[in-house]
Amino acid sequence: MGKKAVCLISGGLDSAVSAFIAKDMGYNLFALSFIYGQRHNKEIESAKKIAKALYVKKHVIFNIDISQFGGSSLVDESIKPEIDHKLEDIGNDIPNTYIPARNTIFLSIALNFAETIDADAIFIGATAVDYSGYPDCRPEYFTAFQKMADLATKKGVNGKSIRIITPVLKLDKAEIIKKGFTLGVPFDKTWSCYLGKEKSCGRCDSCLLRLKGFKKAGLKDPLKYEILPDWY
Repeated sequence: MGKKAVCLISGGLDSAVSAFIAKDMGYNLFALSFIYGQRHNKEIESAKKIAKALYVKKHVIFNIDISQFGGSSLVDESIKPEIDHKLEDIGNDIPNTYIPARNTIFLSIALNFAETIDADAIFIGATAVDYSGYPDCRPEYFTAFQKMADLATKKGVNGKSIRIITPVLKLDKAEIIKKGFTLGVPFDKTWSCYLGKEKSCGRCDSCLLRLKGFKKAGLKDPLKYEILPDWY
């Protein structure tokens, strides 16, 4: 069957591009998405469309309700996501959209999936350039998780490491979009907005970073927005 990879597909732009990079690298893809108590299902709908466009071997949609802990505006309806930040301020502080240890939870489950199917790698679309400042999106975090994965798995102990691959980690949003464009990523099927309404809000950090990327890349974002910032 050749080399296999588990791709974490959230429905967002970064994870879609990462999965298409994995496909371009010759991996047979197994998609993993999460229903974790998030405030809307738009991203899951997008994840299904992206997985279908990739012709993945299997798409697992994993249910894990971390909303029972709260702690983030993405899983607690009583907390409103922060909006209307200035671009230069995004990433300076950790916003209330941060979900405690989310990538650790997701990667741990991906590691279980990967070892079960004897996969060679896990692809995750984290980025540490144009991002919201989440601590579990930093390069040193993934270095530490790789070390843990090598220690915690039979494959790792036997010297067959399951590689944690972060292909867009050091790219800015424009570079990610350009890479996705060359690979034929269906950006119209992705979803980035934190609010999950009929149209993207154009005001949350995720929308603003996405729009900044498309503008810098010189490409038009195919999604519709309720409001567009003056600079777009």
